[in-house]
Amino acid sequence: MTTSHGPAAPFALARYREGAEVRLGLVAGDRIRPLDADALGAPTLNDFLAAPDWDRLAALAAEADDSWLPLAEVVLTAPVEPRQVLQAGANYREHVIELVAAGLTNNTDRTPEEARAFAANLMDERKKNGEPYFFIGLPAAVVGDDVPLVLPSYSDVHDWELELAIVIGREAFRVSREDAMDHVAGYTIVNDITTRDLVFRKDMKEIGTDWYRSKNAPGFLPTGPFLVPAAHVDGGHLAVALDLNGDRMQNGNTDDLLFDIPALISAASQNMPLLPGDLLLTGSPPGNGQHWKRFLRDGDVMTGSIEGLGTQIVRCVAEDAS
Repeated sequence: MTTSHGPAAPFALARYREGAEVRLGLVAGDRIRPLDADALGAPTLNDFLAAPDWDRLAALAAEADDSWLPLAEVVLTAPVEPRQVLQAGANYREHVIELVAAGLTNNTDRTPEEARAFAANLMDERKKNGEPYFFIGLPAAVVGDDVPLVLPSYSDVHDWELELAIVIGREAFRVSREDAMDHVAGYTIVNDITTRDLVFRKDMKEIGTDWYRSKNAPGFLPTGPFLVPAAHVDGGHLAVALDLNGDRMQNGNTDDLLFDIPALISAASQNMPLLPGDLLLTGSPPGNGQHWKRFLRDGDVMTGSIEGLGTQIVRCVAEDAS
């Protein structure tokens, strides 16, 4: 499908389908124009992101010629081609406080108020002295919202987690917090789909979590539809919202991140280089299906939006019906 709500920035990057091919495009308002290597000034998107010349694209966005197409008439797909996907877990303060407080209330004699205060103190201490928690996603799971989300038949508890995703620009390896933002090309939207009953191993509880099986089925990282340049986005203060069939489920803001964007980039870059075009997911605010005790079903429609980055619409189909 084509997303009707574009980014607020003067221009953005997108990828769209043209027959059997996928082309890179420049989006400005309600129109899109193809970007070949000559127009882009680089052989590929990731080459461009390694040393982005946004002024070049701004000049192209201001041109009026017959290369533009109506945005509503093209089928957008994922705007990035990452080689690596890193994901930050338990990174929204309010979300984690709710989870910890619920567990404490169920398993101790603390009152709900005492449990919440205890959990808040834990999170404040973690933010001050702790480190981000990362796991790895598969680039093959990255798709656009033009692809229906097929719900695997091996579970009935597939969940949503809408997230702000950092798109890496210049390679980042062991960078400091102070220098981290120099390595951000832009931002996009990712819905991190999770199969809840596969998160924890039942056969070997000592091993702990199984992020490979719970998060990496085909299409489990709906991404985009736009890559918005970092200069036009304040990543630390963005509203994040997800509606399920028109009902608001998630409603947060990135100002609630325990570890902010520079902290995430710096920590993630310490043991492996982050490459141009890679995705670094920042975590998800409260309101996923686990909270609501409502999981994804055949026919569900998820509408996810992040302030300034546009809207993605993901349609769910059961595996046996797809």
